[in-house]
Amino acid sequence: MSRPRPEPVQVVKQRRDAALNALVHGVPYIQFLGIEFDRRGDELTAILPFDEKLIGNPFLPALHGGVTAAFLEVTAIIGLSWSLWWEEMESGRIDPAALDPAQMPRLPKTIDFTIDYLRSGLPRDAYARARVNRSGRRYASVHVEAWQDNRARLFAQGTGHFLMPRRDD
Repeated sequence: MSRPRPEPVQVVKQRRDAALNALVHGVPYIQFLGIEFDRRGDELTAILPFDEKLIGNPFLPALHGGVTAAFLEVTAIIGLSWSLWWEEMESGRIDPAALDPAQMPRLPKTIDFTIDYLRSGLPRDAYARARVNRSGRRYASVHVEAWQDNRARLFAQGTGHFLMPRRDD
């Protein structure tokens, strides 16, 4: 009895990248801000490329506080959704190749989101990572950290609580 051959790594990577792109491109506000996601295995890093429209105070210049808040919240929601999707994909319960944007699962809804502005966001690219502290059937808690040049020098961090979509949605 022979085992089936595993899929080539490139095929698996393309399928996972397509699932992430479908998840991210389903939200127009993410496109407006220009947020991108870099995937390494099951870990996501959000990237906010610098753009003049993101500046809130042109005299400093500094990123707008609302842009920083949106960047952290988007990172938390996509990170939480991706952690759920990752489990589903790895277990074989969903086939990311069969998903189209019209059939995407619903995203978690924000209950509350608290942001700590630690320093001004400079006019350069920003990065963020989310860590899911708790994820249950109805509720999830996520912590997000954002930095620019040095991962150890955060310019903002946030904690959010989310209402999870029902599985039958």
